[in-house]
Amino acid sequence: MHFTSERHDDGVIEREFLSGDVPGILWTPASASEPVPLVLLGHPGGLRRMYPRLLARARRSVASGFAAATIELPGGGDRPALPDLEQARAELRRAVAAGERPTDEVIDRLVLPLVDRAVPEWQALLDALLELPAIGGPVGYSGGIIAIGVRLAAMEPRIAAAGLFAGSFVPRAIIEQAREVTIPLHVLLQWDDVDNDRQLALDLFDAFGSTEKTLHANMGGHTGVPQFAGEDAAVFFERHLR
Repeated sequence: MHFTSERHDDGVIEREFLSGDVPGILWTPASASEPVPLVLLGHPGGLRRMYPRLLARARRSVASGFAAATIELPGGGDRPALPDLEQARAELRRAVAAGERPTDEVIDRLVLPLVDRAVPEWQALLDALLELPAIGGPVGYSGGIIAIGVRLAAMEPRIAAAGLFAGSFVPRAIIEQAREVTIPLHVLLQWDDVDNDRQLALDLFDAFGSTEKTLHANMGGHTGVPQFAGEDAAVFFERHLR
């Protein structure tokens, strides 16, 4: 990990870095006197575009006494484009625009290669972050593309709890892998999200092997997440990471 910038603002230290060749941002409490837990902040890609929302989430984590970190997705932002994924994404968008459900084949071609690339990068980031003296764990994963969160929660034993947003397409193979997830889960579902298959989201929730899993379903579309939903997620992490 190579830090490229640092700034201090209202009790938060924000540092940009490269993890290998993957750009990311780390936020830590300026006043911490001992190693703190960590929340990994997922997002749908485009780190600069997502920055305002990521900053708000990171500040809430720091207010809980945690560090927060994120990295750019494969093919996102300024990272090299992935032509096969772009083609699958274009096919998916055409289907949605026509009022049709994308086929399982298109969803697989878009999501599974992204998961295969992204999860090892998150794990490499976790390796590097846990070597820093300011971070001691435990670790939570929050938000982003839910298929990445499921794979990471199933494969990465250092993640103690996950808050997931059921707002993206999920391959059937990921639903099967969800049975391997046993950590505490907080799952958010926007009930009227026209771009999300509600029944598939419910099937995914049912498939999780966790004995502690909570589904928070709110009325409204994809971007209509109520403000209190973020606070509920923060309380979930406070309960499980402290």
